[in-house]
Amino acid sequence: MRVAVAGALGRMGRAVCGALATSAGIELVGGFDRAEVGRSLAEVLVLPSGGPIYDDLIALYEEQKPDIVVDFTVYPVTLDVAREAVVRGIVPIIGATGWTDEDEISFADLCDTENIPALLVPNFALGAVLMMRFAQQAAKYFPTVEIVEYHHDKKLDKPSGTAKRTAQLIQDALPDHHAPVVVHSVRLQGLIAHQEVLFGGNDELLTLRHDAFSRQSFMSGVLLAVSRVHQLPGFAIGLEHVLNLPGDIDE
Repeated sequence: MRVAVAGALGRMGRAVCGALATSAGIELVGGFDRAEVGRSLAEVLVLPSGGPIYDDLIALYEEQKPDIVVDFTVYPVTLDVAREAVVRGIVPIIGATGWTDEDEISFADLCDTENIPALLVPNFALGAVLMMRFAQQAAKYFPTVEIVEYHHDKKLDKPSGTAKRTAQLIQDALPDHHAPVVVHSVRLQGLIAHQEVLFGGNDELLTLRHDAFSRQSFMSGVLLAVSRVHQLPGFAIGLEHVLNLPGDIDE
């Protein structure tokens, strides 16, 4: 399977390139970034293999012909990465955040038109996906809930994509008249990615927490997405769609 990485030299991009380059059945054919253009990912990141780095997205797609692009750019560049991929028959796996509801709707229409699957993943950590599922289940039994998400101080978006997705899943499980789920965002040095969902009841508190202590915690999810994204019928949001979890997370 031929895979390219957009945002290849960012913090997440570097980790993703390392995971792909050392995985059987995957060829890391190139990367999209603004630095080290023309050099190979293998040379720059000291990997066993890896194709050239491009600052021209179209050239990357047309010359390297990836089957999949894993996107860890920033908004709104991520929109171009995904849309240009789909119209060329390349399957995007999107780890970049900042997409609006309107972006998601129009992109879903594009995927349907081109008959190409795509996956937008707020969080690739398997534990985070389970935390979101458990939170949705617990929401039916507690009258109050709030989310606190903690990230490193270089993270640009507030709230995080994970927190927004968790809040939406909880909201979907609640009556229509329920107030929106409150999200608190913390940005501090020394953090990676952490989230608590706090459920308050009658003299009790249920806390669901997930901690990612390094970016390696996301790599199992990235590799699962790469291996299974072609199973999707179209555009989907959330890693749970390729995890084959029992039951329906959106019910």
